[in-house]
Amino acid sequence: MSIVVTPILTMKYFLLLSVLLLSACANTHKETPIVNEVLSAIDQKILFEDIPTYSKSLIGTPYKYGGTSPDTGFDCSGFVADVFRHTAGVTMPRSTSEINHTGRAIKADELRSGDLVFFNTLKKKFSHVGIYLGDNQFIHAPSKGGKVRIDDMSEAYWKKNYDGARRINFPH
Repeated sequence: MSIVVTPILTMKYFLLLSVLLLSACANTHKETPIVNEVLSAIDQKILFEDIPTYSKSLIGTPYKYGGTSPDTGFDCSGFVADVFRHTAGVTMPRSTSEINHTGRAIKADELRSGDLVFFNTLKKKFSHVGIYLGDNQFIHAPSKGGKVRIDDMSEAYWKKNYDGARRINFPH
């Protein structure tokens, strides 16, 4: 039995090959899917108890550029990564600009405890990150010479430099 190659069969293979090649060039970056919008009891505990309690236990930890440990100090992204790893088992990217592509973007009026808030502190968008605690409060590792602390997002500096927020989904 032999296959007869006809112009129609040739066209079908050409179209199939074209679709496959074009799809290989498509953007493969996908945002984390929206899940758990109705919060499970586990998520509620992580967001409203574990993250605030653990992050507040780190208040006073000194700022250290590149720092990722409560023993030696934190920079802002190291602080966020430590809190999420410790409380939610989530591994975060190492830099603020990479963290800004994690989870999904949310509006300021959607903020809830455990969301990430981003600021332009170095004349560069998304150069600083903290964890929202509720009531316009966020916790962060501020800058050289500073220590982990809570600040109010309604203060003029933070309000002026606010860049946006993201919500992280937790694995179960």
